[in-house]
Amino acid sequence: MSILVISMLSLSPDAPMRFGALRRGIPDISQRMLTLTLRNLERDGLVALPPRVEYELTDRGKSMLKPLAGFTDWIRDTWQDIEVSRREFEAEEQSRI
Repeated sequence: MSILVISMLSLSPDAPMRFGALRRGIPDISQRMLTLTLRNLERDGLVALPPRVEYELTDRGKSMLKPLAGFTDWIRDTWQDIEVSRREFEAEEQSRI
């Protein structure tokens, strides 16, 4: 999930993003998972939490953007296929029960 959060924040690396905007931009993430992910990224010094509850990449977080560009492009290009695979897997798991 950390990569997806960083990918969302990279869409506007110099502008803070509100929690709700992050959640809307990441399909199927729960509020708890997003909160935990943001706390871990803040702990690692990759995002900052200003008093207005907006998240933005720190300089260290921004330094990850170039190395991650290919990976985030791959995620964007294959995300729908991954979701299909997950649904198929879950359907198979349900049929085994």
